[in-house]
Amino acid sequence: MDDLLAPVHQFLQCETPDEWVAMARDPAHLPTLLIDHANCENKAALTAHSLVRRYCLPKGKRHLLPKLAFYRELDAIPEKAEILGKRSMGESDRTVFEELARNPLLFPMVRLIQEELHHFEQVLALMAARNIPYGPVTASRYARNLMQHVRTHEPATIVDKLIIGAYIEARSCERFAKLAPHLDEELGRFYVSLLRSEARHYQDYLALAEQYAGEDIRERVAYFGRIEAELICSPDPQFRFHSGRPVRSDNG
Repeated sequence: MDDLLAPVHQFLQCETPDEWVAMARDPAHLPTLLIDHANCENKAALTAHSLVRRYCLPKGKRHLLPKLAFYRELDAIPEKAEILGKRSMGESDRTVFEELARNPLLFPMVRLIQEELHHFEQVLALMAARNIPYGPVTASRYARNLMQHVRTHEPATIVDKLIIGAYIEARSCERFAKLAPHLDEELGRFYVSLLRSEARHYQDYLALAEQYAGEDIRERVAYFGRIEAELICSPDPQFRFHSGRPVRSDNG
C-alpha cells in the first residue's frame, strides 16, 4: 500500500487533518459520510461523462454519444461502436469513429465512468445493509471552490478541469487510506479496495492535462494544489467527505 500511496502523498500539498479523521470515524457521522461518499462517486461519473460529451466530438455530433445510464449496463470497457450506442454505422459515422480513435480523453474517461458508477452502487449496498437511507445532503464547498478558479478559454479550461479532477481523486485516495484502519472491518476493507482505482484516476487526469496543455503544467498544478490544501486545512462548518478542518461536532 505504501508504494501505491507515496505518489499520492507527494502530489497533495497537505495531509487530511486528524480532527477530520476523528469526526469521520465517529459512528454518529457514518450516515453523512456514506451518503456524501455515494454522491461523490455519482458526481465523479457525471463529471467524466460531461468531459466526454464536451470534448470527444464536435458539438454537432455529440448526440451520437449515449447518456450516462448506458454505461451502467456495461460489464467491460466498450468498443467504439458501443460508445456510440451500438448504432448502425453508415458512411458518415466512419469519420466519427476516426475522431473518437484519435481522442485521448475517451477511453480513460469511459473506464472512469464505469468504475465510479460501480462504486456508487457499492456504497448504496453498504448503506442499505446498515439501514441508512439515501437522503439528501448539501454538497461541500470543496469542488465548487476549486472550479471557481478554472480559466475560461481553451485549452486552458479543460487543462484546469483535468487538474482539479486529479486533486479530487488523489484526495479521495488519501482519505480512504486514512479512514480504513478506524472503521469496521467491512467498511475498512471496502475503502482499501478503492485505493488502486482512485490512484489510477488521479494519474489519468494528470496525464491528460499534460497532453492537452502541450506544455509544462507544473506551475498550474502547484496553483491548484495550494487552493486544495487551503480547503482541506482551513476551518469548515460542514462535515463532508471532502470537507476541511471541523469547527463543530455536527451540522445536522
